Amino acid sequence: MNVRTVLGTAVGAVGTAVLGNRLLANRATDLENPIVGVERTYRWRGIETAYTVAGDPNDPDMLLCHGIHAAASSQEFASIVEQLAEHYHVIAVDLPGFGRSERPPLVYSSMLYAEFIRDFARDVTDEPIVVASSLTGAFAVDAATESEFEQLVLICPTDETATERPWLRTLVRTPIVGTTLFNLLASKPSIRYFYDRDGYYDASRVDDETIEYAWHSAHQPGARYAPASFASGTLDPDFDLQTELAALETPTTLVWGRDAELVPLRDGRNLADAADLELVVIDYATLLPHAEHPEKFVEYLTAELSSVGADGDQPTKE
Repeated sequence: MNVRTVLGTAVGAVGTAVLGNRLLANRATDLENPIVGVERTYRWRGIETAYTVAGDPNDPDMLLCHGIHAAASSQEFASIVEQLAEHYHVIAVDLPGFGRSERPPLVYSSMLYAEFIRDFARDVTDEPIVVASSLTGAFAVDAATESEFEQLVLICPTDETATERPWLRTLVRTPIVGTTLFNLLASKPSIRYFYDRDGYYDASRVDDETIEYAWHSAHQPGARYAPASFASGTLDPDFDLQTELAALETPTTLVWGRDAELVPLRDGRNLADAADLELVVIDYATLLPHAEHPEKFVEYLTAELSSVGADGDQPTKE
């Protein structure tokens, strides 16, 4: 194969990638607000972030912070906001780089998200109960050290997602190759695979609307920048979650799906034992027990983290 052929093949491949990326970008529509309530914006360090408010402002504030993945957004809490709003003043936020918030080409870090949660809670809420999912649970713990949180509820929290590979972050951030790789990561089959394998115990509970919204969320302008840090492991905090929880003065409860594999229940038991925390386990659930079993999750929260029934249809404490 001569040089001319090699160059021609390379140019053709690049052209195909550019065209494919452009077609996908054109297919993605503006995101509708998936949550019942009033949408508002909060400007933080020049970034316009979106959040939704529901419920009586006189009720206790509850701040919902979604987990981190390629298609993450506050849609994660869509099935529970309306029920929670019967008892709480609910604030569900799209973190910078995700959902309906702006996605500037920053080098996203755990410190950035901890500082955002700290500032957002201070400026928008009043001593909230903070509910945070997965890796965002670690960000919330970091934020709690200098915040007035009433309580933390951490859903399958983790401080370790991947081996740190800064080169991968750099690659995903590149215009052509990076966009192509991210489009593969954020394809509908990949998104469904995540929900089926790690998000839900029963894959039949994942409806097409959830996948469709996640896909559109992952194809907004700038969508690859924050997930680039996540995929490369550079969003992981540089502290040990177990140690931080043990030293934290904010009352904290852990919630786990009994069948979670990516962040297994044994991790929850280790955290609970080391930090002397309450651990609530929801049966037939994995990483997203609040999305898969909203009634059970809401029943637990509206009981103000007190004892719930002991029968098999309700969350159990360990």
